[in-house]
Amino acid sequence: MSDLSIRFDELEDEGFFLSPDSKSKQKEKEKNDSFSKAVKIIFIILSVCVFLEFLFYKFIIPSIEAPVVSVTGQDSYAAEEIVEFLRPMNAQNWFDFNVEQAVSILASVSGIDSVSVKKTFPNKIYIHIEEREPVALTFLTVNDRSVAVQIDKNGVLFQEKGDGAGTSADIPILSGLPVEHMSEGMRIPSKYRALIEQIADIRRKPQKYFAAVSEICVVPKEYGNYELVLIPAKSKIRVLTDRTLNEDSLKYMMVVLDVVNSMEPNVSEIDLRYGSVSYRKK
Repeated sequence: MSDLSIRFDELEDEGFFLSPDSKSKQKEKEKNDSFSKAVKIIFIILSVCVFLEFLFYKFIIPSIEAPVVSVTGQDSYAAEEIVEFLRPMNAQNWFDFNVEQAVSILASVSGIDSVSVKKTFPNKIYIHIEEREPVALTFLTVNDRSVAVQIDKNGVLFQEKGDGAGTSADIPILSGLPVEHMSEGMRIPSKYRALIEQIADIRRKPQKYFAAVSEICVVPKEYGNYELVLIPAKSKIRVLTDRTLNEDSLKYMMVVLDVVNSMEPNVSEIDLRYGSVSYRKK
């Protein structure tokens, strides 16, 4: 009898004999657990759907639409002009945009000195350009008419943007160069680049020396040499010099001009070549 009673006690402990209230509570608990699991699954599915939708609208759609182009560093050029230069690429979306081709196209524009292009997923294109800075101005025939053409420190010719109202007053006119027509990215002959470098060095000085010089004329000589004729801005006297142009020579020219004007008002030409000073009257 004792063994039988023990057995019944074990069965009761294992739940074979549960009261109706206990069974109801257990079923209710199982029902709640099932509902919680279903809610969790639905929440996870909705979260995944929302995340995928976010990725789709944030990255996928922008990457297959026309890219957004940001242009910085330009001064004379408008951002729309830079974008228009890239129109022949026919890039319909971010994936079609070729960085190397864009750099090549923009670098071929005569007024642009350097360019960098960067793509950022999903739809951003960043373009930074540095424009050429003029150190001198000359006049060439372009499309059968005479136009102002700028020259940078490396001797590259590029057309002036706009109406020239923004041209600095200390940019001298350089005439007499053996260049008649202009092509994109063209440079002046190599033997005159030293002169351009000298002009660029003088313009870096804080003093505006070329504000007092309206024109620099290149006069070809025998055996490929040349000399210079300077036309002061506030005088009709021509000043003949050799091919060396620097801060000291300009200061010397101004002193000589003041002295000669005070002594001889009818002078038409001053010769500073060969280490001496001579002048010619009208």
